[in-house]
Amino acid sequence: MKKYILPFILFLLILGMADSALCWVSLLEFDNLVINPVTSGFITRSITRANEDGAECLIIRLDTPGGLQKSMEDIYKAILVSPLPIVVYVAPEGAQATSAGVFIALSAHVVAMAPTTKIGSAHPVAVGGGQMDDDVKNKIIEHTVAEVKKIAEKRGRNVEWAEKAVRDSISSTWTEALEQNVIDFVAEDMGELLEKLDGMEVKTEAGERVLNTRYAEVRRVKMNLRDRLLNIISDPNIAYMLLILGFYGIFFELSNPGSIFPGVAGAISIILALFALQTLPINYAGLLLILLALVLFILEVKVVSYGILSIGGIISMLIGSIMLIDSAEPFAYIFKISWQIILPAVLVTAGFFILGMILVIKTHRKKSITGKQGLMGAVGVCEREINPEGKIFLHGEIWNGISDEVILPKEKVRVIGAEGLTLKVEKLKDKEI
Repeated sequence: MKKYILPFILFLLILGMADSALCWVSLLEFDNLVINPVTSGFITRSITRANEDGAECLIIRLDTPGGLQKSMEDIYKAILVSPLPIVVYVAPEGAQATSAGVFIALSAHVVAMAPTTKIGSAHPVAVGGGQMDDDVKNKIIEHTVAEVKKIAEKRGRNVEWAEKAVRDSISSTWTEALEQNVIDFVAEDMGELLEKLDGMEVKTEAGERVLNTRYAEVRRVKMNLRDRLLNIISDPNIAYMLLILGFYGIFFELSNPGSIFPGVAGAISIILALFALQTLPINYAGLLLILLALVLFILEVKVVSYGILSIGGIISMLIGSIMLIDSAEPFAYIFKISWQIILPAVLVTAGFFILGMILVIKTHRKKSITGKQGLMGAVGVCEREINPEGKIFLHGEIWNGISDEVILPKEKVRVIGAEGLTLKVEKLKDKEI
């Protein structure tokens, strides 16, 4: 009987390993991405898909500086009600879960961190570090504190730390977070993470689950082409450049009707910019000021204002660019347009229209070279003797000429008057030839 015990135990071990091998986990790599409607939709869809496909759990490898409050709320609410265990793993080394990332991490069923990572600094800050109204700021902070405490209490994490992360913007390293009951454990890599997850009991909305991950297959979840494109152009700097390039294209098309290419390129750029701007906290007053700048620039071409419309357009464009991103969004301080983008765009636009204004003024000051005024003082050659009438050659054409003096063929003449198609001329003196 004893000789069958060891093979039986080996059989059970192999059977357990085979059963584990049939399991798989879904891995979503949120590497250095911001939290916006695009990434929010990607995460929530991935949770639904992993649950429907029978994954053991969904692991979100998180590295984010934060993002938009509404998108953040959509993500952590989806995690809180998920029937599938959600694991947030702050990794790789050097990664961070700050600002809105704190809420996502704390809402997970299991939170782990890699060495040299950090978590915290969830204090609401206006876009670009601007100042919010005190009453509005206090309301936002109190609301945010209540939300983070609710999440920490539900997951049995350090409520006091969560509150300080919002009120005092504290931040903790991986070791401090473990000591303060902010995370469940530290894992150096994905292999160690799966080992430590194996056998853990997790309470989800669908009931308690025991994770079986030691030998689980890891299946990576990737963004589709549409989400990747939208996420790229959702960068405020790229969206702003697309908007400006679009305005340039429309301007050149209206200035030179029939060019086609500038109009087509401009229209595509504006459509992409507007598509991207819907994912950002836009201040519509800023957008309208930029639109006003375009209108003023176009009017400058149609109406001679000697630069007044161009100056107004430049001022409108500068103020609109500064105001474009809405500063009322609490966690959107990372969504700002760089001055390294705004200043060159405004300066190039200003230089272009100032140069155009100078050329227009010079053109207006030039002597007319068309019509009667353009003929006055012009020098031609007598073609047929003028006595008192004859023919002269001027500007590549033969004209009727009259004069008070006799002018012989080949002699040079100057136009001193015009009556219809007949030019009154005088003979050039020897010193003027």
